[in-house]
Amino acid sequence: MTASHDLAAPNLAANDLAALWEAHCRYEFETRDVDATMATMVAAPYVNHVPTMTGGVGHDELRRFYKYHFIGGNPPDTALVPVSRTIGTDQLVDEMLFSFTHTSEVDWMLPGVKPTGRRVEIPLVAIVRFVDGKVAHEHIYWDQASVLVQVGLLEPAGLPVAGVETARKVVDEKRPSNELMPRWASSAGKPI
Repeated sequence: MTASHDLAAPNLAANDLAALWEAHCRYEFETRDVDATMATMVAAPYVNHVPTMTGGVGHDELRRFYKYHFIGGNPPDTALVPVSRTIGTDQLVDEMLFSFTHTSEVDWMLPGVKPTGRRVEIPLVAIVRFVDGKVAHEHIYWDQASVLVQVGLLEPAGLPVAGVETARKVVDEKRPSNELMPRWASSAGKPI
């Protein structure tokens, strides 16, 4: 075990929580190291990718998930771009842009969907709990409809869903709001 695996200690400061989480993400998405990823976690962690209910509960199930369905299965151009972060005493919430080109099966996000070759860029939120200086659980949220629109499995016409525009709006507040609301124009000029 390298020193980088020993980042965690009881009663971590906010900077330490951030450093541990960043190391955890680096092991998942950059070095793609299952052992290093698991070393950042408690003995019985769990991960829940909420829209698809993928992940694992307990060491063995989560290790299996990471080894065969997550860490090695993400497309080579997978990227996480931070947008905002909130840190409490034992929890961290990251808002980020998650992107990839769908060149391989992404079991955890698009289970059973063959590669489409399409680009996906979505806002993603991670809520991470720490116990005794290690990652205890992750709840990961994203808009699955936006993913399905971007890979061509959901036609947005007539539905209140959007594609990559959801990610673009997160980083540029000047992008238009309310375009999916057909009745938006009806309130123009009314007293406010």
